[in-house]
Amino acid sequence: MRILIIGEGGRESALAAKLHKDVRVTKMFFANGNASTDAIGQNVHMSDIKELRDFAIKEKVDLTIVGPEAPLVAGLKDEFKKHNLKVFGPNQKVASLEGSKAFSKKFMQTYDIKTAKAVVFDSYNEAKQYVQNHDYPLVIKASGLAGGKGVVICDTLEEAEATIHDFMIRRIYGDAGIRLVIEEYLVGFEASIIAFSNGEKLFPCIPVKDYKKAGNGDKGPNTGGMGSVAPSPEFTAQHSADFEQNILAPTITGLKAEGFSFKGIIFFGLMVTKKGTYLLEYNMRFGDPETQVLMALMENNLLDVINDCMNGKDIELKFKDEKAVCLVMCSGGYPRNIELGFEIVGEDKVKHSQLLYAGAVRKGNKVVSNGGRVLNIVATGTTYDEARKKVYEDAVPVQFDYSFYREDIGKF
Repeated sequence: MRILIIGEGGRESALAAKLHKDVRVTKMFFANGNASTDAIGQNVHMSDIKELRDFAIKEKVDLTIVGPEAPLVAGLKDEFKKHNLKVFGPNQKVASLEGSKAFSKKFMQTYDIKTAKAVVFDSYNEAKQYVQNHDYPLVIKASGLAGGKGVVICDTLEEAEATIHDFMIRRIYGDAGIRLVIEEYLVGFEASIIAFSNGEKLFPCIPVKDYKKAGNGDKGPNTGGMGSVAPSPEFTAQHSADFEQNILAPTITGLKAEGFSFKGIIFFGLMVTKKGTYLLEYNMRFGDPETQVLMALMENNLLDVINDCMNGKDIELKFKDEKAVCLVMCSGGYPRNIELGFEIVGEDKVKHSQLLYAGAVRKGNKVVSNGGRVLNIVATGTTYDEARKKVYEDAVPVQFDYSFYREDIGKF
């Protein structure tokens, strides 16, 4: 098989490393890829959907796997389907469950999916009026795609008014913020569950804990993810039953009722409170850095799982009875102002873990930083402590100027 993977992060590196082991995979292309994918396949530099379509036709690509959300929301699946090109992922309409928080919140409310109470606003004045007499903190979300940054927890009226102004008037995230979702603030811990879809049923993976804040102790600004652990140590069998009954089952009902059949991935972003498990958001693709720990523990052949889903077959997901930890090493200043182009050294000294490049590219015989989240170090063990020890020992020799990472990933 000839496979095209769209994306350039650690998630794509993890998927590529898993698929690379399969002898049936004869060629892998990556748009745009990174230093890891460059070593096992061919990076191609393009992002326009029609350009990708033409490339897939020319190179006789058998399967396209989409990592990030933007191409799906922009309609890549729809365009590829016109030319009988297979894509593991939803069409544009179904991708709106991630692309529009207003759309997804209405879907949750319509099908009694357990979620935070929320109101959608198109009017600046009405949104501003709504927050005048509201309990704080509250959560304000830009409805559209904002690169994972369009969610603000507001502790005061002043913060809420400033956020509404930033989103709707200043348009700091462009058109993504012209419609807002304002919802109640839930107190608890977060968990992520990624599920495969075969067009009829959803098959969940083990739950994952990820770390969103930039600093130790969950301090600092939100990021795309500073690390992850699987299985989530906090997510119990009781939480799982609550999820299956009040989130998973009604989601399947809603997908069928709306005619949203798709073959791909649906990601459930959850908040577990004293009152139970709530759905925060859907993503319609593999999570990053959740995918990294799932691939490390998955016993199934990934290509078999994807092919079975594409053919509408039921699957049985199996994971090792071990723990996995992923540490994300970042550029100084991330997630705000970052400097790029620093040489990364020490990959050859990693002994007990898997190093997956993300925001890094090869220039000649060097690998240099090219993004905020530069690389991932992933390890497994019989205990969280064992996996954690491997990751942090192997992180020491891997260096580039101004790099940093959290020191408490996998510490509970």
